[in-house]
Amino acid sequence: MSQVRVLSVNPIDFSTTGFSSSRTPSPLDYCPDDDLTLPNDDDIFSTLPPLLHGHPDVHLRNGVLTADSNTGPDAERAFFVADISQVYKQHLRWSSCLPEIQPFYAVKCNPDPYVLRLLAALGAGFDCASNGEICQVLDIGGIDPSRIIFANPCKAVSFVRNAAKMDVHMMTFDNIDELYKIARAHPAAQLVLRILTDDTKSLCQLGIKFGAPLAVVPALLAKAKELGLSVIGVSFHVGSGCYEPSVYTDAIRRARAAFDMGVDAGFHFSLLDVGGGFEDALFEQAASFLTDAIDTYFVDRSGLKIIAEPGRFYVSKAFNLATNIIARRAPLGETVATGSSEQPAVMYYINDGVYGAFNCLLFDHQVVHPYVLSMGCSFHVAASEPLQTSSVWGPTCDSIDCVCPSVQLPLALRAGDWLGFANMGAYTVCAASQFNGFQVSKTIYTTGGFRPTEVRALLAKFASEIRVETTADV
Repeated sequence: MSQVRVLSVNPIDFSTTGFSSSRTPSPLDYCPDDDLTLPNDDDIFSTLPPLLHGHPDVHLRNGVLTADSNTGPDAERAFFVADISQVYKQHLRWSSCLPEIQPFYAVKCNPDPYVLRLLAALGAGFDCASNGEICQVLDIGGIDPSRIIFANPCKAVSFVRNAAKMDVHMMTFDNIDELYKIARAHPAAQLVLRILTDDTKSLCQLGIKFGAPLAVVPALLAKAKELGLSVIGVSFHVGSGCYEPSVYTDAIRRARAAFDMGVDAGFHFSLLDVGGGFEDALFEQAASFLTDAIDTYFVDRSGLKIIAEPGRFYVSKAFNLATNIIARRAPLGETVATGSSEQPAVMYYINDGVYGAFNCLLFDHQVVHPYVLSMGCSFHVAASEPLQTSSVWGPTCDSIDCVCPSVQLPLALRAGDWLGFANMGAYTVCAASQFNGFQVSKTIYTTGGFRPTEVRALLAKFASEIRVETTADV
């Protein structure tokens, strides 16, 4: 059963229609951040939404207030608040724990325009799985094609051909048919052999679809040599959402074996791609296993470039989602019992669901935990508020659209109140649809509370470089 997070302290007093307060708040009441006194630097990227200042909780509450005062259609539309500084914080964490490994961000995880630009400014590369993702990265400007790995072992011929036209040469393969295809469409490609590793300790196992067993590696390398193709290295992926970081040790051991097979086939590999699977809570542990394994199996790293394909590690905690309770079903004429009975007594319907941001429940095996963002025109919910077993549902007419089958929520919740969801940045908005005519939730951006001045300076410098590049091209 999911556990609800209840706001036990109300840090904000609002004065607006529908919300009670003793005074009009100042922005400095929300967050003790000096940057809050600065004007919004909305024109860092003129084509993107404004990049605001302040803690994300401020903007979650401001979004609720705006919706409460709006009488237009879809006024209470669900929305994300993205704290871009959280991405920066994760990058510093990565650089501290894995200084030898260059991150190639997995674009499929969340192709948010601010996330891509900040990571580009930080020198990251990009793991792209399709022609569309490659175009999205290169269309930003200021990103050299050498910072892209086309990390899909089974690609359409037209995608391979177009990658060649865009000077994207680094790409993965794991089968002989792919080698024939690349030999025809992109003979100058720099190939990376994806090997099969143990991914049974991950939420999303990828080995059932991709990866060459070590037993077939010699034949693959022999065919690549016969076709005159250049194989520059080895990649693997332990699965998305790895909850047992020790598997990296065995994966690196297998990569070492593949490197040795490369020598036997006449190749001298210069790239090791350790894939993704990095979980936020286990990151330091995973980094330790990786570092020890690399030190053990790749003692001499002269001339060796090591990259990785992190996705959720960077963005999961950076995005929070605010949803409105649009409807409620409870027993007619009966008093709803409080307590923790197993059967939900009340059903709440919110305006985002598994066909939208919560597709992560179906595709990414995630479990979400709602918390009360506002209730009864107040952002304060007492810890003593009586709870009841409830269920939370999405807005569509499909019965599989269930967000939380059982969760403890306050007895006093009603339609019009708001529920928040944290850690909604990975594999959410990227796969959201408009099924039943419901719009994808919009995003509000802020530089948050972690070194916001540095984040804005990085983005501004990158934007300036793009403008210079564009002017030079003209």
